[in-house]
Parts: sequence; structure tokens; C-alpha cells
Amino acid sequence: QVQLVESGGGLVQTGGSLRLSCVVFKNFFSEYTLAWYRQAPGKQRELIASIGTDATPNYQDSVKGRFTISRDNAQNRVALQMTRLKPEDTAVYYCNSDRGSWSWGQGTQVTVSS
Repeated sequence: QVQLVESGGGLVQTGGSLRLSCVVFKNFFSEYTLAWYRQAPGKQRELIASIGTDATPNYQDSVKGRFTISRDNAQNRVALQMTRLKPEDTAVYYCNSDRGSWSWGQGTQVTVSS
């Protein structure tokens, strides 16, 4: 059973920044492509950023240039640095494998006020 623990969310104003962190309790962490997802109220959960085993990142167009995903294999941790936040970034943010194959954590709420 994989446990995912997200943290770092909060309330920020438009244009602000937040750094999310996720600890993944999973053996062989370094062998997985990891991802951040988000789910806004009334919407489906969507993948917004992923990072490969070689640390190559990929981003959804809506966050490209504003968000940066990173990983620390020594600490089984994946992070998401979010800058220039917009109200439409308001959502619950989750980490998981890029296939969403693990049990979901509780997520961390990000609220961006206008």
C-alpha cells in the first residue's frame, strides 16, 4: 500500500507563490515517473505536471512557465513550485504516479484570491 502525503497549500493572492511537497512512502521511488494533479470544484482531476525518472519535466499548457516540478529521490519527495498564481489555479492538489495508479492522498488545498 502506497501512502502519499501532500502539504504546502494555503491561501494566496493573485500573483503569489506557493511550494507544494509530497512524500511518497513507496519502495523503488526513483523508478517511477511522478506527477502532480489538481481538482477544482465541480471539475475532473487533471494531471498538470510530471517528472520522469531522469528528472525530465512535462507541464500542461495552463501551468507551463509558472510551475516547476522537482524530485528528491533520497527523500522520496516530489515538489511543485508555483509562481504567478491565478484564481483559476484554485483546487485541491495531489501527487501520484503519472498513471494515477496509487491510492490518492488527502491532497492539499490551494486557494488563490483575486
